[in-house]
Amino acid sequence: MPKVSVIVPVYNVEKYLHECLDSVINQTLKDIEIICINDGSTDNSLKILREYEKKDNRIIVFNQKNKGGGAARNVGLAHAKGEFLAFLDGDDFYQDDFIEKMYTKAIETGSNIVVCAANGYNTINKESLFLSYSLRADLLPSKEIFNYKDIPNYIFNFGQNWNWNKIFNRQFIIDNKITFQEIYRTNDLLFTCKELVLANKITTIKESLVNYRIAQNTNCQSTNHLYPLDFYKAFKELRNFLIKVGKYTEVERSYLSWCIGGCVYNINSVKDKKIKALIVKTITRNLKKLGLENYKKLDAEHYNRLKDFKYLLKHKSNTFLETVFSVKNNKNKTHKVVTILGLKIKRKRKRK
Repeated sequence: MPKVSVIVPVYNVEKYLHECLDSVINQTLKDIEIICINDGSTDNSLKILREYEKKDNRIIVFNQKNKGGGAARNVGLAHAKGEFLAFLDGDDFYQDDFIEKMYTKAIETGSNIVVCAANGYNTINKESLFLSYSLRADLLPSKEIFNYKDIPNYIFNFGQNWNWNKIFNRQFIIDNKITFQEIYRTNDLLFTCKELVLANKITTIKESLVNYRIAQNTNCQSTNHLYPLDFYKAFKELRNFLIKVGKYTEVERSYLSWCIGGCVYNINSVKDKKIKALIVKTITRNLKKLGLENYKKLDAEHYNRLKDFKYLLKHKSNTFLETVFSVKNNKNKTHKVVTILGLKIKRKRKRK
């Protein structure tokens, strides 16, 4: 049994895949297996994976039609044999000692989950920037090993719902039947948050051991407009799960804060007004399904989220107005285009 199984979903990342895979095969801890799932790439990603598979017998490659990162990671889960599981997206990369430090910490503390901080790596200028929100030390309890009962108001807020800056005990995942939600975006939220509320022992490493690539168009955040409601599906399923296991009341404040932040982020992440309106409409029509009708349970500790929620409600009326009535210049600015309930009327501009 390898100490760690590293699961790498891959989709059209030929520019960055060499750096990603090199960062895994060159880890200081060598007793690992590397499971790569090509998720229907149309570039040379599969070819690159096959080349690495030939030169390193720790690498196993699976190929599937495009189903999204959640489905790809589930393939990895089904074939993994490691004591612990690590995940890495095909356009990101580890520090050389990521696995060794994370695995050692897990064994020393007997933890189900180990979480580390992360850097943002700018593809354009090649600079790294510490992501302070990747691990909020100010929200952690004073003790080294903890679980959700120690920070019920912040269990989802002390870090992010990423899976790639964590390692997970595989037997714990099997015992609790935890898998990834098979959607294209936000597919790691349910997986990670289930772990956080079920884990008996969680610990952290405050050092940045993973590099998340920014300023490029291959990660999920750059395709928000293609799957604008996936985040809604993730939060709805998370709330249903928390209710089912009887933990929702305990962690409600943390969930509400996380959900409101996610809603506002996703509204602001798209530029298309129709998509933005769709997101706002879906959220405001499903406040009860998301539990957001109880937003007033947030207090001074989550004050910024209260402001965010009021912004969301205000945004509802503004977005609706924009979808039924707007006035714009045409491309050459010779006419005004007035749109009323989808009907476009051209009006010639008055010359001064």
